Amino acid sequence: QVQLVESGGGLVQAGGSLRLSCAPSGRTFSTSVMAWFRQAPGEEREFVAAINWSGSTIYYTDSVKGRFTLSRDNAKNTVYLQMNSLKSEDTAVYYCGAGQVLSRRDSNYPYWGQGTQVTVSS
Repeated sequence: QVQLVESGGGLVQAGGSLRLSCAPSGRTFSTSVMAWFRQAPGEEREFVAAINWSGSTIYYTDSVKGRFTLSRDNAKNTVYLQMNSLKSEDTAVYYCGAGQVLSRRDSNYPYWGQGTQVTVSS
């Protein structure tokens, strides 16, 4: 099985920035698609962004377009989510997922990390 580890979460004031990272841990194999989802208290898991292996195709949910940037470094087998101009509405646990299908549906990502908390204070 593939295990993913997220890092980079924390507490930041509105308008600030954070960069999240996701990388495999332990015995793993390569997956072509990496994605970020988030879940706020009392809410369902929400798609944030996804990227294919080459980086030629990137999807963002509308609420983060222009503020978040998804990228990957395949040499390090790591995906990054640069989050700028953060808003209180971005507060959530952010999860990294991996799979073979570029999708906005969480069911297409069989591998997940434990999540990292992002808290944006107003």
